[in-house]
Amino acid sequence: MQEYQPYQPPAYPVTFAVDYPDRPLNRLTTFFRLIVAIPIFIVLGSVAGGTWQWSYDEGEAAAAGAGGLLFFGPLLLIVFRQKYPRWWFDWNLELQRFANRVGTYVLLMNDRYPSTDDHQSVHLDYRYPEVRTELNRWLPLVKWLLAIPHYIVLFFLHIGLLVAVIVTWFAVLFTGRYPRGLFDYVEGVLRWQNRVTGYAVTLVTDQYPPFRLAP
Repeated sequence: MQEYQPYQPPAYPVTFAVDYPDRPLNRLTTFFRLIVAIPIFIVLGSVAGGTWQWSYDEGEAAAAGAGGLLFFGPLLLIVFRQKYPRWWFDWNLELQRFANRVGTYVLLMNDRYPSTDDHQSVHLDYRYPEVRTELNRWLPLVKWLLAIPHYIVLFFLHIGLLVAVIVTWFAVLFTGRYPRGLFDYVEGVLRWQNRVTGYAVTLVTDQYPPFRLAP
């Protein structure tokens, strides 16, 4: 007699996971996390795009960073040439990985300083698409519109994420541990966000993101 196997939906093309820190976390760097993270924020801003401006007695000065996730370039090539240059794909993937390493550090999910190249405890991946067979050439024009329901849900999920991180900050200071339930929630919100980014921004899949936190 064949054993019953519950239905398992296929895995979404964009996968994300963070290793749970099952150990005492550094309470000192947790207390000063936003201050300690300033140098890596500057590095991230220099490649992800951003502008800093400050004032002094003689006037003002500003500095800008170039880069960021590539959106319009891949969109135009998918629509008009049905291709996605591999180096553009690699840039988006590695930049998104780096941004997530910084994000998880700020969200207290790890106390090891974010690396600019090593994946550390953050695992984000998506497969390079076969554009002609896997991507609809016209869909990128409306993906931002189709993803609006996700933007609305993510807005409220991020409110919960903020509350979860504040509670976690106190928990780590007093116990040295990240509560597992809160960790799973924060990880789920980041997973959801990365799926939407892969669908509507980096355009690596046409499969609509699921409305769930779980893998």
